[in-house]
Amino acid sequence: MKLNDIYSGNYNAAEWESKGYQLPKFDIQAVRQKTHEEPTWVHFGGGNIFRAFPAAILNDALNTGKYDRGVIVAETFDFEVIDKAYKPYNNLSLLVSLQSDGNIEKKVIASVTEALKADPQFEDWNRLVEIFRNPSLQMISFTITEKGYSYNQDDLARGLKPVFALGKVTALLYERFKAGRLPLTVQSMDNCSHNGGRVKAGVLAYAERWVNDGLVPEAFADYVRNKTKITFPWSMIDKITPRPHEKVKELLAEDGFEDNNYIETEKHTFTAPFVNAEEVQYLVIEDDYTNGRPPLDLGGALYTTRETVDKVETMKVTTCLNPLHTAMSIYGCMLGYTLISAEMKDDDLRAFIQKIGYIEAMPVVTDPGVLNPYEFIGAVINRRLPNPFMPDAPQRIAMDTSQKLPIRFGETIKKYIARGLDMSNLVLIPLTLAGYARYLKGIKDDGTAFEPSPDPLLEELQAIVAPLEIGKADQDWSPLKKLYSRSDIFGVNLYEAGLGEQIEGMVKELYAGKGAVRATLHKYVAAR
Repeated sequence: MKLNDIYSGNYNAAEWESKGYQLPKFDIQAVRQKTHEEPTWVHFGGGNIFRAFPAAILNDALNTGKYDRGVIVAETFDFEVIDKAYKPYNNLSLLVSLQSDGNIEKKVIASVTEALKADPQFEDWNRLVEIFRNPSLQMISFTITEKGYSYNQDDLARGLKPVFALGKVTALLYERFKAGRLPLTVQSMDNCSHNGGRVKAGVLAYAERWVNDGLVPEAFADYVRNKTKITFPWSMIDKITPRPHEKVKELLAEDGFEDNNYIETEKHTFTAPFVNAEEVQYLVIEDDYTNGRPPLDLGGALYTTRETVDKVETMKVTTCLNPLHTAMSIYGCMLGYTLISAEMKDDDLRAFIQKIGYIEAMPVVTDPGVLNPYEFIGAVINRRLPNPFMPDAPQRIAMDTSQKLPIRFGETIKKYIARGLDMSNLVLIPLTLAGYARYLKGIKDDGTAFEPSPDPLLEELQAIVAPLEIGKADQDWSPLKKLYSRSDIFGVNLYEAGLGEQIEGMVKELYAGKGAVRATLHKYVAAR
């Protein structure tokens, strides 16, 4: 059982289907021919998240028979991905959805019609120029990670031969401009706030610099700014796609599926002909297109307004997912856990995050209308976090905690204050923040040391709590005022918010000695 058998048509469909593999229902060759002649969508970033999500929902749309065009993927960073994960398999891949009950769903993804290296050093660049000059092109999109949107003065100064991704995209937009100022939508699908704005800022930086350097006419910058020609919609994407899992490889091998080898590139990209990902996924997109769009809603994407996208993101980041992640990561590190899924078997930790979400954060959440906040949390707690296939660790989630606390908890506290709500309803959120002062000591609940995760303010904040000793009740606790008055860390001055003294009391309990973290956590969770 090989992917190339599906591509060539030389396979036994009954055999594949009997082993639970969902096969494409569309004519792969016909879709490729149509897409080559009249492309509608180019996606930048050929990583696992692209194949597991955007490409997969287009595959679902094609399976309905209501659409006839695939997606062309262009890699801007790690060109080995094209050579090793796409071309040997004729751009087909296998999506393995990891179910929370331990089962897997297997689906052959055949929506990718071409895989190109997005750099002028390769012949593929000429094909990209051809595509960008084609009036049929409707959308370009990105999953290049937040770091992919970076640029600097050196790259801006390289003119029309930039190295960074957004510079290359701007150069291709210039080709579209020269072809008749053709309309196009530039769509981020990366997991970062107001992502469309990030792309727009980068593209304009290159366009305006090139105008100033006399490399392109002023009309090109006007074209990029013209909302009737070029748009940069926002989106909210949410799906966990870890590197290829050993257990998945073994399960596929047992089926007789032969394309299960691991691929690690020189740039340390971890991929494979198969992609494993969690079952739950969300893609909410601002519906602002200038030349039409692929019907990704046929595969489950939600099109809506920018305001609604912002509400969905706020709901996720301040209530329904990110705060729960941070709370359980702080306490999970102190309690010696190394897997999020294992933490979800801990009654105290499970109840801890459940009550933070449903009882304390929910009163100030704004329902976006397109996704129900209660159902979102339910999926997080019952399906996503307990998933045994998800090898996510509290240590990873605890990275950069000082940068996350203002949004994940500070915004909720601000809303309580602004709406005049009863602050006594906040118990477990203060307990989370109290746990941070204990976490910074780098000592587990059993008294052994652990290394706090990387954080730009780690040394500074550890220095604040350095005078505090675990197991010593009679000591000077004044460093806590220095910590919890930091609005840059917590979003508000917690003393001015009326929570400082409450948190101090909790910190003292957490510092009582061995076993104090567990005892304090259990006490407040049970009482809540």
